[in-house]
Amino acid sequence: MDGKIQKIIGTFALPEGSVEAAPYGNGHINDTLRVIVHTDKGDKRYILQRVNSYVFPKPVEVIENIEKVTAYLGEIIAREGGDPARETLTLVETKDKKHYVISEDGELWRMYLFIEGTKSVDLPDTTELFKLSGSAFGKFQQQLGGFDASVLHETIVDFHNTPARYAQLEDAIARNEAGRLEQVTEEIAFCKKYEREVHTLLDAMHAGEIPMRVTHNDTKLNNVLLDAESGEGVCVIDLDTVMPGLAAYDFGDSIRSGASTAAEDERDLDKVQLSLEMFKAFAEGFLEEAGAALNAREKELLPMGAKLMTLECGMRFLADHLNGDKYFKVHRQNHNLDRARTQFTLVRRMEEHWDEMMEIIAKIG
Repeated sequence: MDGKIQKIIGTFALPEGSVEAAPYGNGHINDTLRVIVHTDKGDKRYILQRVNSYVFPKPVEVIENIEKVTAYLGEIIAREGGDPARETLTLVETKDKKHYVISEDGELWRMYLFIEGTKSVDLPDTTELFKLSGSAFGKFQQQLGGFDASVLHETIVDFHNTPARYAQLEDAIARNEAGRLEQVTEEIAFCKKYEREVHTLLDAMHAGEIPMRVTHNDTKLNNVLLDAESGEGVCVIDLDTVMPGLAAYDFGDSIRSGASTAAEDERDLDKVQLSLEMFKAFAEGFLEEAGAALNAREKELLPMGAKLMTLECGMRFLADHLNGDKYFKVHRQNHNLDRARTQFTLVRRMEEHWDEMMEIIAKIG
């Protein structure tokens, strides 16, 4: 443990004892370490993280969101007879009663209690696991159903604003920065078909049909801690992207990543199919937990959430391809174009199964 990390750990209000720290997990955004304090009464474990200020240029706002959401969740969980220290993240205070410290190089660091007896799984490769993921994120929606999302900061501006993402693609087309426009005429024509449809969810919100809610915005299975023995969902983690949004965002992004039969960058587009079994499994878990908190129109728009989150992701990949691969890391020529084509193919597959998707939601809801 170097002197910098030792100094940062020393600012937090931890019990007396010898301290060790080592890198932990496989996250791609923040630096994460597991901290162990060896005390007379046994070991105490914590998670220490540096919030990536490039991805989150206002990291204090990230902390403020997490403070508000976890405090609210803690009250709800306690009222329901649960264990707040296990079922939601708990920020550790510094010695001056804050939940973060700014290091000498200007980086923000925060610390959580380590949630013992849990595990994480990267991919939902069975319907059972995907249903567990749906249940966890559905419960997250249900428990935060009474929270006023307007008090939260938008930590990444326009993150799931699909019309804004369409406008960014139009800008990339107009600038043609990497000189790749001629090779993507079919993909551009595909996106242009949805110029009006990209407004569907936000139009429904502005019309008062669906409410703004607290959304997680990164609803992957590995952001759910599972009980190491029972395998049941325990706690939703990685709350950095928690902000105001729509329930269809969280539902849709999970379907985009978990109900596809192919990798996100699969070049053989015949392999890209929509698994209705996985769609149904996630929908069952999600709606069994969140259903009572959602109105009828929100439920009806869940398949649209899946379609638009997939289209949005494809447009982002295509825009980055046109811009010269500046945002997403690439590992081969035309990598972002391959990713875009995969997403657009998945949109087509959803349209082929649209009636079935709607019927599944109607039967569950």
